[in-house]
Amino acid sequence: MSMRSEVEKWVDQSAQLTKPDRVHWCNGSTEEYNGFIRVMLADGTLLELNSRTYPNCYLHRSHPGDVARTENLTFICTEKRDDAGPSNNWMAPKEAKEKVSKLFNGSMKGRTMYVIPYLMGPVGSEYSKVGVEVTDSLYVAVNMHIMARVGDVAMNHLEKSREFVPGLHSLGDLSPDRRFIMHFPEEKLIWSIGSGYGGNALLGKKCFALRIASYMARRQGWMAEHMLILGLEDPSGKVTYMAAAFPSASGKTNLAMMVSTLEHEGYKVWTVGDDIAWLHIDEEGQLRAINPEAGFFGVAPGTSVKTNPIAMRTINHNTIFTNVAITPDLQPWWEGMGNSTPQGLIDWQGRRYADSVEKAAHPNSRFTAPAKQCPIISPHWEAPTGVPISAIIFGSRRSTVVPLVFQAYNWQHGVFMGAGMGAETTAAATGAVGVVRRDPMAMLPFCGYNMADYFRHWLEMGKQIKKQPKIFRVNWFRKNSDGKFLWPGYGENIRVLKWILERVRDGGKAVETPIGYVPTPQSIDTHGLDITTEAMNELLSIDKDGWLQGTDNIEDSFGKFGKRLPDELWEEHKDMRRRLERSQ
Repeated sequence: MSMRSEVEKWVDQSAQLTKPDRVHWCNGSTEEYNGFIRVMLADGTLLELNSRTYPNCYLHRSHPGDVARTENLTFICTEKRDDAGPSNNWMAPKEAKEKVSKLFNGSMKGRTMYVIPYLMGPVGSEYSKVGVEVTDSLYVAVNMHIMARVGDVAMNHLEKSREFVPGLHSLGDLSPDRRFIMHFPEEKLIWSIGSGYGGNALLGKKCFALRIASYMARRQGWMAEHMLILGLEDPSGKVTYMAAAFPSASGKTNLAMMVSTLEHEGYKVWTVGDDIAWLHIDEEGQLRAINPEAGFFGVAPGTSVKTNPIAMRTINHNTIFTNVAITPDLQPWWEGMGNSTPQGLIDWQGRRYADSVEKAAHPNSRFTAPAKQCPIISPHWEAPTGVPISAIIFGSRRSTVVPLVFQAYNWQHGVFMGAGMGAETTAAATGAVGVVRRDPMAMLPFCGYNMADYFRHWLEMGKQIKKQPKIFRVNWFRKNSDGKFLWPGYGENIRVLKWILERVRDGGKAVETPIGYVPTPQSIDTHGLDITTEAMNELLSIDKDGWLQGTDNIEDSFGKFGKRLPDELWEEHKDMRRRLERSQ
C-alpha cells in the first residue's frame, strides 16, 4: 500500500469516529488560506485589523478557559510507565484510547473536518518529516498554513520518507473536564481534544516537533530540541551558528531576532529559528541543525520596538494575533508594547478596558507570522543540510545565583549543566508564575519519553560528534538587592555572544570556578555600556551558598529518575559539590 493510501485510510477512520458533515483536504495554496480567512471573518472567529498599519492581519479571541498549554492534561502514553518517566503524566495506551475515543465519538457533527498534510523542515531535506493533522478548527488550519509547509509539498515528500505522524484534533466543547492532549510515541500518534490553544492544537509544534520527534530522534540517532538557532556574523563576515535552549516566554524570540548594539563593529545576528531545532550529525561528524517550522508563534506582551524591533517589523503584516487587546482604530496592543495605554481600548475578551485591574492583553497572548518575512532571516534558514552548530547555550530566567554567562568544562559537564537547569515559571503554561522549578534543557514539558534516557541520549550523541560544540549557560535576569536587573539585556546580549564566539575560537579570557569557566569582568565588552564595575562583578560572582543549595535541589530532581539516571550525571553532581565545598 502506498503512503498516500495509508494517509487516506487513517483519515477515513478518523472521520468514521468523529462524524464530520464534510471533509476538506488542504492543498496549502494562498487561495485556500484567503478563503479560510473570509469564512472566519464572516462567522466572527476573526476580526480584521487596521489594513493601513497592519495589512492582512487578524485578531482571534480564545475561550477564557483555553489560553495556555495545559501540562496537567498532557499525557505520554507508552506501554510501560517507566518509559514515560517521572516528569511526564502517563496513561496506558489502551486506557487512553478508551477514555478519549468516547470524547471524539461524534465530536465533529455539524462541522467540517480539515485534513492538513504538513512538512516539518525544509523542502528537499532528508531531515524533514511529514505529519497529517485532522481538525475541526479553522483557526488551527490557518495557523498551520503559517507554521508549516502545508498540502501538496508534504504529500510529495511523503513518498520518499515512508513515514508520517498522524494527529487527530477536535475542539470538542472546550471543557477543561474533557480536555486531553495525548501522545502515543510508540505509534507516532497524537490525539488532542477540548482545546483550541496553539500549543495544544497546532499539533506540528510542541506535540510533533518535540514530544513525538524526541522519541523518534533517540531511536533514529538525532536530537529534537526546544532551541532557537541563530547565526552570529563577525567583522570578517564569517557566520558562526549557535543553538540555544530557553523555557517559553524567557526571551528566546528576542535573542533569535536580536538587533546587535555592536553592529557598527561588524557583529550581526541572523535568524534561523526561534523555538525548535532538529540536530543531526553529518557524514563528517559535524552537528548540524534545521528549523522544522515555517513560522513564529511568539509571545506578544513585552515585545516592542525597544525590546525586539525585528519582531515588530515581522508581525506588522500577514499575521494572526491571538488574545491581544485592540485600539479603537483596530490596531493590536499589549502590555510592554512601549506606549501608554490608549483611550477606548478593548481587552482580549472583547470588553471595554477602562480601569480594569486585569491585563488588557492576556499575558500569554500570541502572534503567528511567516518566518520568511523576518527582516534578518538567514539566507540559509531553509538549507536542506541545515547549518553547522559551534555552540550550545542553556538559559533561563533566574533572579539570583546564576551568573550572566559561564562555560562548561566539556560535553559531559555541559549535559549535567543542562540537566540540572532551574527556571522561574512563566505564563506560557497554566499554574503559578515565578516559581523556580528544574527544567532540564528547557525540555521538561516537551520530552516524549523518560528524561533519564534523554540525558543518556545526549551523552551518547556527544561521543559521535567529532567537533563537539562548546556548551554555555546564560542568565539575563539576575537582579541586585533592590530587585533591579543588573544586565540591560536585549540588544546588549550580543556582548555575551561575542565572548561565547571568542571561546568557541579558543580565545576569550575566563577563570576556572567550581561551576565552570566564568569570564573575567574585563573580557565582556562593556565599551559604551552604562554599567558599573560593581554590577559586572556581581553579575559574574559565584554565590557559593546558593549553588550548594542548588545541588541539593538537583539531587532531589535527579533522584526521581532512580537507577535509570546515567552514572555520569551523578559523578558530575558529586564533583561540583566537592569543588564548591573546597572553594573560598
